[in-house]
Amino acid sequence: MENKSWYLRMLTWREQNIAQRQFILILSFVVGVLTAIAAFLLKSTIHLIQQLLTEGFSRYQVNYWYLVFPAIGILITYLFVRYVVKDNISHGVTRILYAISQRKSILKLHNTWTSLVGSSITIGFGGSVGAEAPIVLTGSAIGSNLGTFFKMDQKTLMLLVGCGAAGAIGGIFKAPIAGLVFTLEVLMLDMTLTAIVPILIASVTATSLSYFFSGSAFMFQFSTYEPFQIARIPYLILLGIICGLVSLYFTRGMNWLEGIFRKFKKPYLKLVLGGATLSLLIFLFPPLFGEGYDIIEALLNGHSASVLDRSFFLSLGNSPWVLIIYLVLIVIFKIVASASTTSAGGVGGIFAPSLFIGCLTGFVVARIFNLFGIALPEENFALAGMSGLMSGVMHAPLTGIFLIAELTGGYNLFMTLMIVSTVSYLTIILFEPHSLYAMRLAQKGELLTHHKDRAVLTLLKMENVIETDLKILAPKMTLGELVKVISQSKRNIFPVVNPVTQVLMGVVLLDEVRNIMFRPDLYERFTVQRLMISPPATINENLAMEKVMEIFEDTGAWNLPVVDDKKRYVGYVSKSKIFNSYRHVLVHFSDE
Repeated sequence: MENKSWYLRMLTWREQNIAQRQFILILSFVVGVLTAIAAFLLKSTIHLIQQLLTEGFSRYQVNYWYLVFPAIGILITYLFVRYVVKDNISHGVTRILYAISQRKSILKLHNTWTSLVGSSITIGFGGSVGAEAPIVLTGSAIGSNLGTFFKMDQKTLMLLVGCGAAGAIGGIFKAPIAGLVFTLEVLMLDMTLTAIVPILIASVTATSLSYFFSGSAFMFQFSTYEPFQIARIPYLILLGIICGLVSLYFTRGMNWLEGIFRKFKKPYLKLVLGGATLSLLIFLFPPLFGEGYDIIEALLNGHSASVLDRSFFLSLGNSPWVLIIYLVLIVIFKIVASASTTSAGGVGGIFAPSLFIGCLTGFVVARIFNLFGIALPEENFALAGMSGLMSGVMHAPLTGIFLIAELTGGYNLFMTLMIVSTVSYLTIILFEPHSLYAMRLAQKGELLTHHKDRAVLTLLKMENVIETDLKILAPKMTLGELVKVISQSKRNIFPVVNPVTQVLMGVVLLDEVRNIMFRPDLYERFTVQRLMISPPATINENLAMEKVMEIFEDTGAWNLPVVDDKKRYVGYVSKSKIFNSYRHVLVHFSDE
C-alpha cells in the first residue's frame, strides 16, 4: 500500500513539474540508453557463444559439428520459450506492427529481455537468422513499458515504441539516420516534427553509446571504393531489377515455407524437421551459419576465395564458376535455412538474411559481367545489392540506402545505392504490395498503413459500431403482434431470429409492411415468417472494417445485420454509424 502511494505521488509530481513534451524527450533519451545496452549485450553474447563453439574449426576441412550445433540451439531456444517465456516471441517486427495497428502499442514486459536470450542462443549456435528483429522488439518493448509505467496515453506509447525501434537499429548498426528512417518507413504513420525529435534523440543516444561500447569503427570495413560513373547506370538498373526479383523470391518463399511448417501441429515434428534441415544445409554450405556478416565483410574487401572455406566446394578446383554456382546455391537455400530456424522454434529476424542475400546477389552479378569482359567493381555491387534486397524485402528504399551507407561509411556511393534501391522497390511492388513483415497482418486486415483512409478504418473496431437496440422478432409472430412492436420502436428494421438457435432468419422492413399494417382484418392472416425478406448481406462480427465497407459498397445497403461464426444474430451496423465513428477517429488520429 505504501509503495502504491509512493508511485502515485511520483506520477503527480511529474505531472505538476514536468510538461508532457519535455517529459517525452526525457523518456526518449532513457529509451535510447537502455536499447543501446540491450544491443551491446545481444551482440556480445552471440559472438561469445559462436567463438566458444567454432574457435578450433579448421578453414580447410569440412566440420561435422555443423550437423549438431544448430539443432541444439533451436532445441534450447524452444525449451526456453515454451517453459520459461510461455509466449510467442517470434517475428518481432510483425508483433510491433500488430501492436501499432491495434492502436494500443502495448508490448508485454517480458519482451524487454526474452527475445535477447532466445536470439542469442539461436544465432550463437548457428541459426541462420538475424539479431535485428529481436533487438527491435526489445527496444520497442522498453519504450512501451516505460510509457505504460508513467501512464502515458496511447499516442505517446506509439511514439515511444518508435523510439525503441529507432534506438535498437541505431544501437546495433551504429546507424542513427537508418534508425529514424526505419521507424518512419516501416513502423509508423504520419510523423510531424514534434514526433520526429524524440525518435531522433533515441536513435542518436543509442548510436553514441554503441560507439562508446565497441569503438568508432564501421560495422563492415569497406576499403575498396570506386566513384560513381554514369556509364554504369544501365548495369545498376539491371542489378536493381534482379534485386527486386530476388526480394520477391525471398518474400514469397519465406511466407510459403512458414506456411508449410504451420501445417505441422506437433512442436516436436517442427523441431526435428527444422533442426535437421538447418543443420544439413549449414554442413553443406557453412556460410549459412549464423548471421553471415563475416561472409559479407570478406566479399566487401576482396576476399571472396575465403567463402569456400570448410565446404565440399573447396575441393572442386579454382574455376571462377565454382564460386558463382556456390553463391547462387547459398542465395537459393538461405530462405530455407532462415525459415527452418524460426519455424522450428528459433528466435531471429530477416534483417541479416536480406543483407546477406543482397551482398551475394550484387557480387555474383558483377562477377559474371567481369567474366564476360565488362569491368565492374564487385565490392561496390555487393554493397548496392545489400541496399537493393533490404529495400525490396522491407519495402523501405530509404532505410536500405541510409543503412548501407552508415554500415560501411560508403557515403560517396549514395547515387549507386539510390538507383539500385529505387529500382528494386519499384520492381517488387509490381508483384507484392506488402513487405514480409506486413504480409501476415495485411492478410488478416489488421495492418495499419500510411494510407490514412485505410489506417483509420483499421482503427475502427466492429464492437464499437454494432447497434443492439433493434427489436427482435420471432418467425411465428403475427402481423398484429408485429404492429405492437413497431409502435414501441424507433427503428424501421426488425431482425427475425430463431428463438431456439438464435440464428438470423431474415429481416422485416417497415416499408415492406406499411401498406398492410393498418388493416386489422389481416392481423391474424400474416406471420413474420411470411413477411420477412433476406438481407442484402450479413457481416461477420470478426470482419475487418475495410472489408465491411467493401460489402456496403457492393450491396448499396445502409444497414446490415451482424452475425457470429455460427450465423447467430449479434446486432446491426449502419453506414452512418461507421461514418460518425470514422470522423471521430480521424480527428483524434490527426490531432497532434
